Amino acid sequence: MNRRLSCSACGCGRTRRAFLADLGMGFTGLALGAMLQRDGIVRAAAANVPGLSSENKPHFAPKAKSVIWLCMLGGVSHLESFDPKPELNKHAGKTLAETPYGAAILGSPYVKANVRELVAGQHKIQPKIYPMQTGYTKHPVFSDWWPELSTCESELAIVRSMWTTDNDHTAQYQLHTGRHIFDGAHPSLGAWVHYGLGSLNDSLPQFLVLSVGETPGPCCGGAGNHGASYLGPEHAAVRLKLDAKTPLPYATAGADVSEAEQVREFELLRELNGLAGSQYPADANLRARAKSYELAFRMQRTVPELLRLDDETEATRRLYGADNAITRPFANVLLSARRLVERGVRFVQVYHGDGPASLWDAHTKLRENHSKLCREVDRPIAGLLKDLKQRGLLDETLVVWTTEFGRTPGAEGSDGRDHHPYGFSVWLAGGGVKGGMVHGATDELGFHAVEHRHYVTDLHATVLRQLGLDPRQLEVPGHKRLEIDYGKPIAEILS
Repeated sequence: MNRRLSCSACGCGRTRRAFLADLGMGFTGLALGAMLQRDGIVRAAAANVPGLSSENKPHFAPKAKSVIWLCMLGGVSHLESFDPKPELNKHAGKTLAETPYGAAILGSPYVKANVRELVAGQHKIQPKIYPMQTGYTKHPVFSDWWPELSTCESELAIVRSMWTTDNDHTAQYQLHTGRHIFDGAHPSLGAWVHYGLGSLNDSLPQFLVLSVGETPGPCCGGAGNHGASYLGPEHAAVRLKLDAKTPLPYATAGADVSEAEQVREFELLRELNGLAGSQYPADANLRARAKSYELAFRMQRTVPELLRLDDETEATRRLYGADNAITRPFANVLLSARRLVERGVRFVQVYHGDGPASLWDAHTKLRENHSKLCREVDRPIAGLLKDLKQRGLLDETLVVWTTEFGRTPGAEGSDGRDHHPYGFSVWLAGGGVKGGMVHGATDELGFHAVEHRHYVTDLHATVLRQLGLDPRQLEVPGHKRLEIDYGKPIAEILS
């Protein structure tokens, strides 16, 4: 019997079972199903991929179960955050060449190695020294703009020696994938984690993206910053809207479908999928498609409850700063992130400053820009670390604070700093990381990473190592990776 629908308009050849499955998801499901059909349908997870266990087991004993990856978009100045440089104040107004360090900096092989960016990019070395725009009067490691985070010093490992090669905001893409955007599409770190480890909770996606508001995400690289490229769309992130009523507006049942009706529809679809699975036991695509719809149905129930922050105590909300108008937006994001990892989400990618402007991009008015944005995130981030610790979750949750690059020691205009890929800071906490330490260093002016230099994929390798994954064992046949793509774990900060 021919079980194909007649579809003379497009000739897609979709089956009755597939059509009924889409119908069970409502009209949005029909659209989703059409896109999956167009894209060749969601590929099966790792069962048929050499080098990856079909059971998604780690390669060795993990130190962490989940990751909360915090990305400040636009380029946070390392000089006004976690890497104080008094020499900037001493030589303010001079050019780089007029300082005792100028010859070494301008003649450095690191500058020459990045000549493509100096020529092709929009941003240049700014030679006139700009003094620090805040002090380190309360703490020698944390600037005065991070008073709350400084109280978590014992949990943090600060890495001051990161570097990258892209000097424009496409460095956002490089931070998350390890590759320059000119090199084409590559999987993001969160996608590799999802690909390698699979699910901790079958009712939730394992790779989620959160941010303040409904902005489109990173200004450069777009969804590629949390995409899966050749790993397949099933490993890409799901972006959540922080609204308990409609967190997944594209996956609702539809206004005219009651919950009871949808339950009956999915019971029927489960039977149909079971019959089809028995008839075509070797069809991995069919199994993957059925699983995607079952997950979407379960998410309709679990995600709204997860994002219902009124369930939190007043003390917890105050800890994050949800009681303050300035800190409340990011506090709610990080409260949601904690609730997600608490219930088994593997990788939560959090953006701050997203949208077309990349808010931390302080080409002018750096003091005004950074002091304002630090006030928005300082208390929520400290609250997240303290909350995870008091719940016994910090040991198994790796928190990573990142930005795509730093800012130049030299001034841009009269009161800003330019993009700076040669040296910048990140930090990690929890998940088997040694706290209370600083690793690596930039030179006296904060220009180059000069001690224990780490390209961005070293950060990736560190995260994968703590989750029990070896990036070399995640190799996908037909997709060659460069040696630098694998990175090396930052062993000095790991317990």
